[in-house]
Amino acid sequence: MFWLSEAAEHGEQAGHHSPIIVQWVNHLFGEQVLQFELHYTKPVWDRFLAKFGTTAEAAFGPYTAENAIPWYTVMFFIACILSVVFIWIFKGKLSHDEPGGGQQTLEVGVLTVRSMIEDIIGPHGLKYFPVVMTFAVVILTSNLMGLFPLFMSPTAATSVTFALGLSSFLYYNYIGISENGIIGHLKHLCGPIWWIAFLIFPIELISNLIRPFSLGIRLFGNMFADEQVVTTLSGLFPPFTWLGPLVLMPLSVFVAFIQTFVFILLSQLYISEVSHPHEHAEGDGEHDENFNQDDELIAPVLT
Repeated sequence: MFWLSEAAEHGEQAGHHSPIIVQWVNHLFGEQVLQFELHYTKPVWDRFLAKFGTTAEAAFGPYTAENAIPWYTVMFFIACILSVVFIWIFKGKLSHDEPGGGQQTLEVGVLTVRSMIEDIIGPHGLKYFPVVMTFAVVILTSNLMGLFPLFMSPTAATSVTFALGLSSFLYYNYIGISENGIIGHLKHLCGPIWWIAFLIFPIELISNLIRPFSLGIRLFGNMFADEQVVTTLSGLFPPFTWLGPLVLMPLSVFVAFIQTFVFILLSQLYISEVSHPHEHAEGDGEHDENFNQDDELIAPVLT
């Protein structure tokens, strides 16, 4: 299924003009990347796909210098840079007495995510705030990029959304293993009733293994559908060429925020299943008070 989704993405790129930024990047580095792929990755894919009666080019499309670096790779790299730039711009000069509009906007976002973590995971879950907030900022930036000229939403590609889903999956399993050990982490898949554990364990194991795919498909499906609707309306005759995307823009922004919220909400739910408060967590009240300070609220975002 992975190579089928890759083929769909290459087909989508072939059906639409790549953004000029992607063309420029491939013009500079495409030949070097192409040679690397031809010598190292393509032979591996050919051997693997031969078992299914196909080849790398049949699955992924032709290997050329013009598409050696996929559009979604370039766009996601730009999204990561923009996330840091936007935070730096909004942050401005931190102030306790007269915070600027950008600082207040960041604080609202930080407080919202922090409140979600406390409600879903518990106060001890605040140590996971930097990772959860990073997911939120990067995904939101990626979702909104498609609204601007010269950009496309990298979250409209399964390669990006599956990578994000896999990152969330690996992170909460890492938390479960580090806090409970491998045996303790696997025990939570057995359920509370020991004598039906042999039935519950395989069901829970499969349920956990499909989580990165469900996270990725949900995010991809919504963002890809949103882009396709806007693209279709843009292809109509005037004045719908300009009015269609303009009318749908508020809906696109709403979808971008909702999909970001759903992703981090589910990620926190998964963390809550494997992370539990320790006995010494009750003495951390002083740290929680300090965390409420404006500068401490902004600092985790910057890291």
